[in-house]
Amino acid sequence: MTILADYRCSRCSLVHPVSTAPWCCPRCRGPWDLDFTAGPVDRAELAGRAGSLWRYEEALPLAGPGCSLGEGRTPLVPLTDTVSAKLDFLMPTLSFKDRGAVMLAELARRLGPRRVVADSSGNAGTAAAAYCARAGLECAVYVPESTSPKKLEQIRAHGARLERVPGDREATALAARAAADEPGVFYFSHVFNPYFQHGTKTYVYELWEDLGGRLPDTLTLPVGNGTLLLGAALAVEELAGNGLIERRPALLAVQAAAVSPLATAFHAGAEDLPPEAPASAPTLAEGIAITRPPRARQILAAVRASGGTFATVTEDELRTAQRDLAARGLFVESTAAACWAATTTHPRPGSTVVPLCGAGAKTGLAA
Repeated sequence: MTILADYRCSRCSLVHPVSTAPWCCPRCRGPWDLDFTAGPVDRAELAGRAGSLWRYEEALPLAGPGCSLGEGRTPLVPLTDTVSAKLDFLMPTLSFKDRGAVMLAELARRLGPRRVVADSSGNAGTAAAAYCARAGLECAVYVPESTSPKKLEQIRAHGARLERVPGDREATALAARAAADEPGVFYFSHVFNPYFQHGTKTYVYELWEDLGGRLPDTLTLPVGNGTLLLGAALAVEELAGNGLIERRPALLAVQAAAVSPLATAFHAGAEDLPPEAPASAPTLAEGIAITRPPRARQILAAVRASGGTFATVTEDELRTAQRDLAARGLFVESTAAACWAATTTHPRPGSTVVPLCGAGAKTGLAA
């Protein structure tokens, strides 16, 4: 099957065919973007389509999925008069990462690698393991030693080989990238491969459909590597470019105060992270504890272009938010509570949607 779009480097603009490309730009080691133009989606035609993210076929760079698990079309429920929550923890592997993982698994299935490697703090790894199992691909998942035991169990259950790496999330990524440089290996990277963003952007397409062709005033989004935020920004750009929305929402990007390199750079007026490693501390929000996201420049630019800002939340605020959501009937992991914590401590005018990205069964209740 032909893959039509080419990769384009997000830093130096080198163009490379997807079918023969290494996992990052060979000239500058930057992450890839995708030369792909989304077509307009007609809301009137959606009613009879599959109840998954693949219903937005005009906007997706791959069609005819062979490894779908029915991901997408998660509920939108009100929390207050102005704040709604999108329940993306109701996915096959209990996190929003399924949106991007199905795209990467479908791409890998078509490319036919010898094996697949992924790196993750947990949720992306469980999604990679599940969708590679569905696609019949051999998979190894690299995780930090501190990863939640329940997430490790989930990865093993799907038959992936687990590689526990001493050190932090960055050390894990470096180990996986070294393995990805071997011949015949597909790097199942939710950070470097742009097909992942073209999966996560369906989060916003679903909001647009469910809200009758509009978007809320603010999209509040957790940011570690920025895969959901960049997907959201991509969807907003496509919807606006195709004349399907009149007004673009502001992006409120949320980080844990303990690990907040992007928030610090944003409020300092910087366009990128500084060369020196930022200070960080342990956090309950393990899913966004990323000290040096490769797409930092893109994330900062997207938030500024939207008229949005960054907010940080403390460990006590994460605990409080997780318990408050549980008291409302929604048990999510600590990382998934970050946006609700930010919404209650940094309220924005108008309507807001927060994503509840991962199920509480993955980590338990924060102590």
